This record gives sequence, structure tokens and C-alpha cells, in this order.
Amino acid sequence: MASEELARKLQSRLTTSQEAEPRPEREQSPVRPKPQEAEAACGDSSSELSAKLTRRQDINEGNAAPRLTRIFNPYTEFKEFSRKQIKDMEMMFKQYDTGKDGFIDLMELKLMMEKLGAPQTHLGLKNMIREVDEDFDGKLSFREFLLIFRRAAAGELQEESGLMALARLSEINVSTEGVMGAKDFFEAKMQALSLGSKFEAEILEEKEERKRQEVEKKQRQAAFKQLQSAFCS
Repeated sequence: MASEELARKLQSRLTTSQEAEPRPEREQSPVRPKPQEAEAACGDSSSELSAKLTRRQDINEGNAAPRLTRIFNPYTEFKEFSRKQIKDMEMMFKQYDTGKDGFIDLMELKLMMEKLGAPQTHLGLKNMIREVDEDFDGKLSFREFLLIFRRAAAGELQEESGLMALARLSEINVSTEGVMGAKDFFEAKMQALSLGSKFEAEILEEKEERKRQEVEKKQRQAAFKQLQSAFCS
């Protein structure tokens, strides 16, 4: 009886150890994308490539301008305008950029011209944008907006054009600034040097104004503390 009981215990331990041993996992086959997913991926890549090739062809044929990646600095590129003028133009641009996306689109330009008292037709608005739309995106960037005033100052806009009406009604005087109307090279050179000095003087004046405001602020704070201490004593 003892031997039979011992045999049962040994058999039980053997069975338990066999069940505890890890079984080899089946080799998993690589997951293949579904036919629909593969077709969708191919469709996306082919459409993206097609769009790039189409744009490249438009650029080569002169129907579109390449995207500019350089950083735009209005103060260095539009040196014919003073800092105050550029800031006034920027303020006006942001006022009518109601979408706050950095562009004035067709509807925003429509609203602008209506508020200026020179409403335009739909075709007239499109022509206004097209005249300065260098990247052919159908809307005005701030740089293209500044081009309107540059061309107005240079006398390159027709009197009856919508852009001329915009420049004239904007209350930003650009007719007497800049080197665009210089008669010869030497006069233009002298005006450019004069504008450079004026630009530096404006920067210095802004710095002095900020210093003056800081001094006045400290004086007000000191006076307040003195008054406060007098009440507390």
C-alpha cells in the first residue's frame, strides 16, 4: 500500500511539472495591410506627388511663384518708408485681418474698401489682389500690402484703380517719402543716406521715450511708497 501511494505522488508531481513547462509559441506571421488600406496609402502619396509636380510645372511656366523661405523684415526691405509709416500700415493691416491668419482675403478686402468709402465689385476686388499677389495664393500678405503703398508712392498705380483708392483713403501719407521719385542716381543716393540717418534717429527717439517712461514709473512708485509710509506712521 505504501508503495502504491508513493507511486501516485510521483505521478502527480510529474504531471504538475509537465503542465508548468512553457509551450513554444507559434511563429506569428507578419501582419499584412488590408487591400483597402494599401490602396488608400498609395492614393495619398500619388496625389501629393501629383500636386508637387503640378506646382513645379506652374512655376516653370511662370503661372506661380516659388514660395519664399527667407524671413521678411519690412524695415529693411521697405527703406523708403519711415518706421512710423510701416507701423501705421501694419496697424491697418491687422485691423482688417479679421481672421487673424496673417492675410487679407477677398471678403476682408471687400469689407476694408466698404469702410474706406470706395466699395468695389467682386471682379474689381480680384483684380486688386492679382495686381500685387506675387505668390498667386489669392490673398494679401503684409508684404504684398506694403507693395500697394510702394507703387502708390512711385506713381505706378492708375488713378481710377482700386489700389490707388485704398492708398489714397488710408490716411497714410507716402507721397513725400522715399527715393522712388528721385530724378537721378546721385539724388537717390543722398535721399537713401538721409533716410538711413532718419531711421537711426527714430530708433534712438523710441529708446529715449522708453527710458523716460521708466523714470516716470519709478518716480510714481517712490511717491506712492512715501505717501503710504506717511499714512502708516
